[in-house]
Amino acid sequence: MAGDATTIARPYAEAVFQRAAETDKLDLWSDMLEFLGAAAADPQLDRLLASPQLSREQKAALVLDVSGGRLSDEGENLVRLLAENGRLSLLPEIAALYEARKAEHEGTVEVELTTAYPLKPAQEQVLSDALKAKLGREVRIHSHEDPELIGGFRLRAGDMVIDGSVAGQLNQLAHELGL
Repeated sequence: MAGDATTIARPYAEAVFQRAAETDKLDLWSDMLEFLGAAAADPQLDRLLASPQLSREQKAALVLDVSGGRLSDEGENLVRLLAENGRLSLLPEIAALYEARKAEHEGTVEVELTTAYPLKPAQEQVLSDALKAKLGREVRIHSHEDPELIGGFRLRAGDMVIDGSVAGQLNQLAHELGL
């Protein structure tokens, strides 16, 4: 299903990106889509948007009310269009695809870094410099901590995943031993 959502969301994300680029409002659209994606992912709002008891116009009005004036006129038009087409549930996917397209356009890559313990700024800088050299793009690191990794780190940059965690190594060893 996630693949289907991506396929359906991609044309919307691309159209929004094209409009944002031609009007030089990439960051404004990032903010609006981030908000809309988070709102649509909220379980209570998601349940209301999936309800057959609300018309598509009511669903659009609900999302616009929740936005509380955070959307431009074009942002509001996007919400109405998605509601009309029964696609409001795609907002999180549209937001993610838009951000990926924006990062590609800006020559950056978003990196999710999960570590067992907090990294020192100097360590994060060394990692950032190494990734920049390897990927040939500016790197934005988003760090998280997960003590279940035991030690080391897990890194995700687009399709690239590097699991240098102790937990990952133990899982690999258990797999090789057939445990």
